[in-house]
Order: sequence, then C-alpha cells, then structure tokens
Amino acid sequence: MVNILHIAFVRGACQSAANSTGFRKHILALQLLAVSLRSAGLLYAPSYVAAAALSTMSSHGLRVAGGISKKKAKGKNPVTGGLEFHKSKGQHILKNPLVVQSIVDKAGIKSTDVVLEIGPGTGNLTMKLLERAKKVIAIELDPRMVLELSRRVQGTPYQQQLQIIHGDFMKTELPYFDLCVANIPYNISSPLTFKLLAHRPAFRAAIIMYQHEFAMRLVARPGDSMYSRLAVNTQLLARVSHLLKVGRNNFRPPPKVDSSVVRIEPRHPPPPIPLLEWDGLVRLAFGRKNKTLGAAFRTSRTLLVSLTGYDSYCCRLCWFSSRPSSTIELIPETWLNSQLPVLLNWHSTR
Repeated sequence: MVNILHIAFVRGACQSAANSTGFRKHILALQLLAVSLRSAGLLYAPSYVAAAALSTMSSHGLRVAGGISKKKAKGKNPVTGGLEFHKSKGQHILKNPLVVQSIVDKAGIKSTDVVLEIGPGTGNLTMKLLERAKKVIAIELDPRMVLELSRRVQGTPYQQQLQIIHGDFMKTELPYFDLCVANIPYNISSPLTFKLLAHRPAFRAAIIMYQHEFAMRLVARPGDSMYSRLAVNTQLLARVSHLLKVGRNNFRPPPKVDSSVVRIEPRHPPPPIPLLEWDGLVRLAFGRKNKTLGAAFRTSRTLLVSLTGYDSYCCRLCWFSSRPSSTIELIPETWLNSQLPVLLNWHSTR
C-alpha cells in the first residue's frame, strides 16, 4: 500500500511540473520530486519510485540530466514576433537591412514618385520606401499583416504617405503609380508580371524579387539554355535586367530556394502587334524544344490554325481598305490595349 501511495504521489508531482511552462520546468520537476520524497519519510527514492518519476518526466519531454528534450513540430509554420508566417502563401519576410537598402538604392526613387508595393508583410521594405517616395501604395491580402503595417506607421510622419489596400493583387484594379518595388509571393510570379505590363498608363519601372530560377528565365537571351516563351513575351513588352542575387538566409522564414531582384522597364510605345496571335506563334515555337520549327509547323493542327488565322487576317485587310486613314492609324494601339488582358489571362491559366 505504501509503495502504491509513493508512486501516485511522485507521479502527481512530476505531472504538475510537466504541465508548467518556462525553460526551468525540469528544475521544478526535480524540486517537487525531492519534496515528495521527504514528505513520504524517505531520504532516497526506492527503485520503483525513481522509475515512476523518470517515466512520467520523459513522457512530458523532461530529462533528469539532459535538460528539456526538443521535439520538432512537423508541418507547423514559424512564429516570430507574435506573427505566424504561412509558407504556403509565400510569406517570406526580407529581414536583412543591407539587402533592403540595396533594393531601394537600385530602384532610383524620386521624391515625387508614387510607389506600388505588392505583399508588404511586416513593412521592412515599406519603411525604407516611405523615406524616399512621395506616397506608397501597399497591396496586402493577409489581414494580420495589414494590421501590423498600420501599427508600424501609426504616430509617425509616414502615416499620411502610406495607403494600404486590403485585397488580392490579381483581383485588384491598380491605381496610378510610377514605380513598383516588391518582394512578391513566388507562386504568382508569371501572372503578376503580365498584369503589371498590361497596366495603363504604363509605369516607369518595376524592381521585383523573384525566385532565382524564374528570374534567370526572365532575363535569358537567345541562345541561352533557359531562353523560353516567358523571356520572349516579357522582353517584347519590356527591357529586363538582373540586379542582384539574394540568398535564402536573408528571409524569415527562409525559403528553399535563392532569390534574385530584377528590373523591368516597359517599352514606350509598346509594339503594335496582335499579342494573342504572337503568343500563339511563340507557344508553337517553344512547345516542344526537341522539335525543329519546320516539324512543328508541318503538323495538321498547326496548318489548320495557320490557315484560319490567314483567312482572318485577309478579312481584316478588306475591312481596313474601306476605312478612313485616320481610323487605321488608331487601330494598332486599340488592338494592343484590348489584347494585353487576353495575353495576361493566357499566362495565368497555363
């Protein structure tokens, strides 16, 4: 009977210690164990009592000699500063102030510029942009980040310069802006880029943080192994250049890949071509890299599409011939503005 009471008493003491919080809970467990042994009239714990104590303590992550055993929580998102960052949403906060300052310096911000930022997060880049720009428009989907950014500028001189739009960038009608500076979620890199290029009036430049591999595909030149349909269509509408590479350890939480900052400058005026037909041609050329262009154009489906497109082109020529010359001059710009959203939709769905 005494042995059973001893075991129950010791287990209860260790259970209380294990349920307590704090980095010294293993010390508290040992202290409670000593008190329980003394109160039971024992100077040293019998083997069965010690075994009961060790069993209870180890089941709660406690070790007598080794401190607290660390258990890795699988599938949980990192928590920093009270905020939980979701990797599935592309929330990787740029924490290195030197990298942030370098991005702002390379952006070439003027004191009269309106800057658009996509996914500001906790505002590390936003605060640097506010120091140089006339106004910053930040588009953020996560309401927790919106609240955190609002608190960060509250009571500062920058409060009136910051406009926060709570919503999905891909579903938001963009306001006027001169520059876009952003560390974007990598899972929407392609549709985001073409939505920016479709924006009118056109902006001066965009300085965007991409996944390194995607950035290399954007800036690839003819003859490069990474030259693709993405590079062709982007460089048709804009001048693209690589600014700097950013290691994964500069982010919190760190992503699995490195990143790169790219500068995109839209061409003024844009090329007066039907972009939907152009993208169809580029898609055909890069659809199967192992095929020659001759073999790709000789397929029955391609011949049928080409013939249909040629008939449509001839119909448009007949229509043009019956219109005044002033109307014909306006057609290419009208076509371009109407087909940019179509091209954007094609890239976002493929």
